[in-house]
Amino acid sequence: MTTPRLIEYCLTKKGAFIDYPFGPDVTIVKVRSQNSPARIFAQFFVLKGEEKATFNCSAPAGEAYRATYPGAVTRGYHCPPVQQPYFNTVNLDGAVPDDELTGMIDHAYAVVVGKLPKWAQRELEEQSD
Repeated sequence: MTTPRLIEYCLTKKGAFIDYPFGPDVTIVKVRSQNSPARIFAQFFVLKGEEKATFNCSAPAGEAYRATYPGAVTRGYHCPPVQQPYFNTVNLDGAVPDDELTGMIDHAYAVVVGKLPKWAQRELEEQSD
């Protein structure tokens, strides 16, 4: 799946939007309810000529993805060590199947939404598709 298609998939999530807080070369996908602060769940960028994505994750899921796809899925390379278990950087070179990539996005979104206050979660649930 191409980077634009993955970003498009991210944007199907309620409250998802694109932002460029790190400049035009890094596409960030965030989620927020109408009245909550935004939180990052996906990042897309090119590193050393290779397309990559970083997704938020739970520590157990992060370990499972890294064990299943060694070398293709690594700890979030740009994150401080204390945060690395909660982010995975994924090579978008075809080594990880499309359904796994969309599953990682679904998981990243769920993890981030789960950290929002309950009222913000309710606002997202109430948004129309």
